[in-house]
This record gives sequence, structure tokens and C-alpha cells, in this order.
Amino acid sequence: MPSIEDMRRNLQDLAALPADRSFGLPGHFYTDPTFFDWECATVLRDGWHCLGRVDEVPEPGDYFTVQLLNEPLLVVRGDDREIRVLANLCLHRGMPLAEGRGNVKRFVCSYHAWSYARDGALLRAPRMENAGFDAAACRLHGFPVQVWRGFIYASLNPVAAPFGTEAQALDNLLAPYETETFRLVHHAQEVWRTNWKCLVENFMEGYHLSVVHPQTLHGYTPTGLAKKSASGPGFTSYHANYPVDIPSRGNGAPGLSDAERQRSTLFARFPAQVASQAASLMVSLMIFPRSVNEIQVKWTMSVYGDDLDADTVAQRIALWDEVNREDREKLERMQVSLGSHHARSGPLAGDDYEGTIRDFLLWLAHDDMTRDHGVSAA
Repeated sequence: MPSIEDMRRNLQDLAALPADRSFGLPGHFYTDPTFFDWECATVLRDGWHCLGRVDEVPEPGDYFTVQLLNEPLLVVRGDDREIRVLANLCLHRGMPLAEGRGNVKRFVCSYHAWSYARDGALLRAPRMENAGFDAAACRLHGFPVQVWRGFIYASLNPVAAPFGTEAQALDNLLAPYETETFRLVHHAQEVWRTNWKCLVENFMEGYHLSVVHPQTLHGYTPTGLAKKSASGPGFTSYHANYPVDIPSRGNGAPGLSDAERQRSTLFARFPAQVASQAASLMVSLMIFPRSVNEIQVKWTMSVYGDDLDADTVAQRIALWDEVNREDREKLERMQVSLGSHHARSGPLAGDDYEGTIRDFLLWLAHDDMTRDHGVSAA
């Protein structure tokens, strides 16, 4: 395997290629455990990660748990109705405080019964009477958190810069859909045996739609109608346009144009969230890397108001289950072959089909370059 420095130079060389002669990453970027460790310590640790939707925790005490790299996280709505992301481990001996999701008045450690308030403050520590014990110092660590368009994001970097105007074009793209008002109807978690970057790239290109999804997606989002859309620091997007002769798929928000109702807009917020926004339906995949060749995928489905009845929602859930299965099967097979010595950089298709993959590569290269100059990447 090449060294990390060799791979970083290779990344910069690929990013410098002109748009009409762009190439993707060679295989070892997806299979080298040392490079994955470097990503965990840099781009993944510093990035903003989508953890879920705000209506997963609608009431005080509602919580769910996730594992982000080596950090177990507790997402909870407090008594003040603020959403917090706390370290999910007791400050006594490190026992996890919660699993899955639910609603609690307080978090009680199952090991020695230390209990914590919903804002992370220690409430009770039985029999802790020694002079060195300071209850005020035993507050659960809180991570930076922000909410955007109904999504909850957190970063492991305590000084991570919040989303700014660099992604205004993405915000403008989603604003007519009223994304923040969509209500959750489904969530699920799966383990995929692939590198995290493979799923980001797969979801964000329309080149594979008609080939990998001939029965599930080709009929209403064929490859030939894919069009590149807005991109910028930290995000990319494309439109999966529908043929003019397919039935309506829902009206959505009143301010949508006819064109917006006749397409799905797929977007990525780097490093590890990808989503599909349509008039009445939104699906988001949150990617949690576990190793160089394994990820935890949490996916949610949300709908606009009462546009879709229960039977239609059930059909869409089944459809997306099948789409995810089709993608997972391909990516897991590809992960094995990416370990080949012959898995070189391959030429990317044109802007409408794989320009989003180039955007992702440019973002990775920019993040790496700013580290060399001591600048915090946005």
C-alpha cells in the first residue's frame, strides 16, 4: 500500500484535473485501513454528521442513541425543549446509559445507579462520600449540535464551525419543499460491508440508476434524465427528473413549481449524509463508518402532510427497502474487488452523470489542503 503522504499527493493530483478529464479515486482509498484511520482522525472527526430528524425526539425526555466513530452518542430533547447530543456513558466507570430509543425522566446507569438529568447534569451518585468526589464536575459531555431543515447534526470537534453561507445554494434548493415540515414515517438501521465513501458516491450519481435499478427506479428516474444541480463547499446535488408521462407522485408544498414536482432532488452534505427530496417524500441515509469496509446505515423516510395515504407510504417503504438492497449488493461486491492491485483511478462520466463524484473528491482534497495550511475546513 502507498503511504498516507503518497495518497494525499495522489488526491491533490486528481483534484487538479480539468472537469472534462476527471478521474475517480483508486481502490486503495477504499480498502487501506491506515488511510481509514487517517480519515477518522481528520475529515470524519471534524465534520458535521446527520444523526436523524427532529421529530424522532418530539417531547422532553425522548431520546435515541447512535455510535459515531468511537463515540457513543445520546440524542435527547431536554426539559427546555432543546435538542442535545451527549456522551452516552456514565462518568463513574464508563457504562452506557441508554440503548435504542425511548422516553425517560432521567438516565440511570445500570451498573451502580448513578442518575443524570436530561441535560446531562449528575442528579444522584449513591454512596459516593469520599472527599475527592465532585458532583458538579460529573456532567455528561455535550457535543456541538445544530438543526437544519429538520435534520439534527453533531460534530466530534468541539470548535466545529456551524453551517454558514457557503451552503446557501443548497438551502435555497430545498426551501420550496418545506423540508423542515416533513413528518417521519419510517426509520431503520442496516450494516453494509462497504467503505463509507462508496455509498456517498453511489447515492450521488445518476449514471447507475437504469442499470442497477431497472424495475425499481428506471421507470420514473431514468439515467438519461439526470441533471447536475447546485454544488459548493461541503455539498453537492443533482436532479433525477421524471418522464412526462408518469402519474403524479404527490403535490407537496404549495410553492413548488411544476419542474420541482416532476423530479427528485438528491443531495449530499459531506462527509456522510445523502438524501432524496421529492414533492411529498423525503428519504435520508446517514452513514456511520465502523471500519474501512463496514458502515452502519440509518435511513429515514418522511412525508409532506397527508399527501400520501397509509397504503402508498407502505409501498414506498417497500420500494426503498428494495432499492437499498440493490445498492448494498453491488457495493459489497465492489468492496472486495477494490482490493485488487489493478483497481486504478477510472475516468468519470460527464457532469450530469458523475460530476457529483468529482465534487466529493474536490471536497476531500480541499479539506486535506486546508489542514496543511493550518486552516479549519468548513
